[in-house]
Amino acid sequence: MRLKMIASILAVTLLSAGLCSAADDDNEKKRDKTRKMAAEVLEDLYKIDPPSEAAVQKAAGYAVFDNMGVNVLLLSTARGSGLAVNNKTRKETFMKMGSVGAGLGMGVKDYDVVFIFENAKALAHFLNSGWSGSGQADAAAKAGDKGGAYSGAAEVAPGVWVYQITKNGLALQLTLQGTKYYKDNDLNKK
Repeated sequence: MRLKMIASILAVTLLSAGLCSAADDDNEKKRDKTRKMAAEVLEDLYKIDPPSEAAVQKAAGYAVFDNMGVNVLLLSTARGSGLAVNNKTRKETFMKMGSVGAGLGMGVKDYDVVFIFENAKALAHFLNSGWSGSGQADAAAKAGDKGGAYSGAAEVAPGVWVYQITKNGLALQLTLQGTKYYKDNDLNKK
């Protein structure tokens, strides 16, 4: 009887260790997939808007999200995931986004969003508090005294610029109503 009990405990322990290892492997695959997505989105952005590369490089940090939005009659929803990077420390923070809104329409929109944080304070606020969009901004060809550094981007908060990329290039209008960006607790565990 005692031998069966020890064998059972050992089996449960080994099974638990295997499940934890599988979950860790799965999370690493998700992190790698997110890194690859972010690199591809940035590459696309740089082709569409070449000055954006210098803006990303000189910024305190940036975040890249892959999003899917659905609008059915009066309800619109979106979800996605992404990666924020502190340019000074190179620290990665994996994130999620979710959105719910109202508006007449029908359709599906696959789009990417790139945030550029001009300063460490704006980046820290995004990482520590998330970010909730509550407005709508039109992308401008030139952003005030910023010159061409943020052409095609919309300033959504002081020191925070956003590019929205659709299958057809940069969006002429950026809508972040009811959108929440937050840390992905599972992927940030190492």
